[in-house]
Amino acid sequence: MRDVIELLLKALAYSSGIAIGAAGITMIYMATRTFNFTHASMIAWGFYIVFATYSLLGGSPYYYIVLAALFSGMLGVIVYLGVNRRLLKAGASMVTLMMSTLGVDLIFFAFLNIFADYLSTGLKIPTARYFVLELKDIVLAKIGGMEIKAIGIIAPLVMIGVTIALHSFLTKTKFGIAMRAAIENPNLASILGINPEAVYITAWFIGGMLAGLAGGLLSLVISGYPAVGMTLIVTFFCGAIVGGLYSIFGSLLGGLLIGLSEYLGIYSLSASLGGWVLAYRPMIPLLIMAATLLVYPRGLGGINWARVRETITSYFKFLGGGR
Repeated sequence: MRDVIELLLKALAYSSGIAIGAAGITMIYMATRTFNFTHASMIAWGFYIVFATYSLLGGSPYYYIVLAALFSGMLGVIVYLGVNRRLLKAGASMVTLMMSTLGVDLIFFAFLNIFADYLSTGLKIPTARYFVLELKDIVLAKIGGMEIKAIGIIAPLVMIGVTIALHSFLTKTKFGIAMRAAIENPNLASILGINPEAVYITAWFIGGMLAGLAGGLLSLVISGYPAVGMTLIVTFFCGAIVGGLYSIFGSLLGGLLIGLSEYLGIYSLSASLGGWVLAYRPMIPLLIMAATLLVYPRGLGGINWARVRETITSYFKFLGGGR
């Protein structure tokens, strides 16, 4: 029982991080129709900002997660102003936009390796190329030999907070409503006096910030190393696609579903088949994505949830009447 609870808490923490990062991918895609491959390095930089500041300043890794989010948010702005903006104005195709972010991601990855080497050789931090911040997590309680770590509680709460904050921003603030209008119809928004440029910059900042936030939280769940973003990017993209690339809240749900399925699925498979199956872990989110799209081509965000709710309500009313 103890092992099951620990597994579920860790799976929930992992899937919460995936959900937050998937929402960032969707935010950028909705705004500029760009599949952002720099998301991989933004996530990895989130890991390293938390690790580096904790190693140098001490305290708790949680102190530096907001800094990681802000840093990756600025990376998003750099990508937009340096590359994406010019390509959008030139009318570049979706493939060109996507491949440009892949090139920038390799540049960010190179700088991340330089940073890791500097931490290792310059600042004499021996674990800079492979670290486990999970060992530095706060233990909230010990129950019968079971440790309840903070990340299992904090990550889901942060995900809920992000959901509420995004909903409030996009539906209850003037800029958020203008942002939605500009995403839906940039030409009409310009006529109405909405500045699409401000919308695009904000979308890239929020998308990058969510990537850094996801990386900061996941640094307390899994091991960190320079290529960690490249390892995780398949899962993040699957979460965004399963959720529907036109729904931020769908991507949060999709990321949560993908994260839970991947974490619990690979644990079950490795327990029954052996450790060799761990190498095939990326297949789980890809299979779930394929199965979901076969049933719901537009992802979870494309489902008419109001109609689903009405159907369920009618069914239970029918059952109640039958009694």
